[in-house]
Amino acid sequence: MNDSGIKKIATSAMLGLAVALVATIIFPSLQNKITINPDDHAHNVSDRTMFATGYASYSQAVSRAAPSVVNIYTRKVTLGRIDHPLSKHPLFGRLVTQARVPQTSLGSGVIMKADGIILTNHHVIADADKILTMLYDGRTAPVKLVGSDPDTDLAVLKIDLDNLQPISIGKSESAEVGDVVLAIGNPHGIGQTVTQGIISATGRAGLGLNTFENFLQTDAGISVGNSGGALVDLDGNLLGINTASIGNTGSISFAIPSSTAIHVLNEILKHGFVIRGWLGLDAIPVTARLARQLKIPLRHGLLIRAIAVNGPSDNLNLFPGDIVIEINGVSVLDPQTSMTQISKVQPGNPIKLSIWRRGATFSVTAIAGTRPSISPIN
Repeated sequence: MNDSGIKKIATSAMLGLAVALVATIIFPSLQNKITINPDDHAHNVSDRTMFATGYASYSQAVSRAAPSVVNIYTRKVTLGRIDHPLSKHPLFGRLVTQARVPQTSLGSGVIMKADGIILTNHHVIADADKILTMLYDGRTAPVKLVGSDPDTDLAVLKIDLDNLQPISIGKSESAEVGDVVLAIGNPHGIGQTVTQGIISATGRAGLGLNTFENFLQTDAGISVGNSGGALVDLDGNLLGINTASIGNTGSISFAIPSSTAIHVLNEILKHGFVIRGWLGLDAIPVTARLARQLKIPLRHGLLIRAIAVNGPSDNLNLFPGDIVIEINGVSVLDPQTSMTQISKVQPGNPIKLSIWRRGATFSVTAIAGTRPSISPIN
């Protein structure tokens, strides 16, 4: 075939595509007759989303995950002053009787096991006198607190109801930036709501929200009441427990990865709390600014400020001012990573520390203790 013949075929093909496009714009009903071959795509979208008339639907993922997400309501009583004309009087104000004032709050939770085990955030149920849950099907039940882990802001609850649907667990460690996710929860107490977004970042830490941070960041809308709810993938699998957001729009939000949530869940069910390694060191990171102030040649490390009395490091001849530069052969680059590394050491096992002191380095070996449930010291 000569060049002119090829050009005619190409022109005819382009013209045909243009006519088809115009026709579907003018006659939208024709879109129902257009089929999409999944093999034409780099990814088989039929396994992840439902396509109808050219629009994506997440209804299958929602129908699979939503029955596992519950609304949580809590009540606690605090002491407050009675609204009395003398309450602000400089002499008689202290004589005004305090009243017990009930406070309510709300959140969300995720059914993890068919026997009624639920995961939520610690801050959702902290100091609550009563906890009530409402299921997707409208049933309500009182809640028993099994255990809580403030260091990761997770709590395990238990309800006694039949016919519960536990959520399917996804692989949060496989989540990638750009993956589409859905957040399911009870924002502002209006009822179960689904919002959509993408994974904006993984391994987000240093936010000061929890002691141990390894958040999935998302732009799915999360508001007050979403805390403790589910972040799921497009198959309805749990990727994280929604925890917090920045700003009023909720478009910068954070979820605790499902891998962390499952570990904490299993530890609480087995021991009643999470067992973590502990060194008993109060330390701050060595920054470039701190290094200049101290006139030391280091740019990374942990500067020891205090050592817990009778703690795992109390007998190692360490002193405030010493700098930890390696833990079990791994260079100390940031405090969050090092603290997590220490916490993963089973109590009773050795931890080798490389120490810098006034230009000299040496090694010591500590035996990991058990980290207190709430501890400001690593």
